[in-house]
Amino acid sequence: MKTYVLTVTCQSRRGIVAAISGFLADNGCNITDAAQFDDAETGRFFTRVTFVSETGTAHDALLAGFGPIAELFGMEWAIHDAAAKMKVVVMVSNFGHCLNDLLYRWRIGALPVDIVAVVSNHLTYQKVVVNHDIPFHLIKVTKENKPEAEARLLALVEETGAELIVLARYMQVLSDAMCQKMSGRIINIHHSFLPSFKGANPYKQAFQRGVKLIGATAHYVTADLDEGPIIEQDTVRITHAQSPEDYVSLGRDVEASVLSRAVHAHIHHRAFLNGNKTVVFPASPGSYASERMG
Repeated sequence: MKTYVLTVTCQSRRGIVAAISGFLADNGCNITDAAQFDDAETGRFFTRVTFVSETGTAHDALLAGFGPIAELFGMEWAIHDAAAKMKVVVMVSNFGHCLNDLLYRWRIGALPVDIVAVVSNHLTYQKVVVNHDIPFHLIKVTKENKPEAEARLLALVEETGAELIVLARYMQVLSDAMCQKMSGRIINIHHSFLPSFKGANPYKQAFQRGVKLIGATAHYVTADLDEGPIIEQDTVRITHAQSPEDYVSLGRDVEASVLSRAVHAHIHHRAFLNGNKTVVFPASPGSYASERMG
């Protein structure tokens, strides 16, 4: 039996859930997992429904049949084949912890994606990427060639059919045009501290202020630098006895973990844009399982 994921966003009103469940039942489908959220502030309704087609109703038939219901309620919607792997481009500079973590999770099947390319402005991780049989693309970026470099990146996205770009500590600012074109399809990882430290050596600044919590934030990229809708966050505790090098190491671990969780939410269609925020539903049973241990 084929498994599908239905995602819906629309203005909240009576009858939405009944219409969805009725349609699925009438088409021989059984719901295996469902989550919904009604945002009282914006009046928007969000739902994610996982279901199996028990009588063999095909994907195309489901799409055609659900169309009139979606039109009636003014829905933004999609029905995804749960087995389809999203095509992803990963971008990295000279810090490899997030890249290596993503590659490991991809290799064991914990992140079921198709990494179609890794792009970097340095050669630091070329061998690592090539050894995974993934195409590596060096696109150097300077103030003078930035438009040309982004044109090459967009061409690669078009050529590979990439649906998501993951900035795994890619240390270049993307243009407003790039952010708008790929809206909701670029995820970045950013160190976040309480209080927040900007500029060079943020971990050193945190150490000098005796910070007790350091953390990381994964968010969708927008034209407002590091202020896009947040998908995932986490923190790790620090004590007075730890060194600046400890801060860096602990920060590295939490960055990698937070980024992978954000990517997991996106590729399983659990993350919904809600203005400047997101709605992120819990994972379906079994979606964290991997094909092998290592």
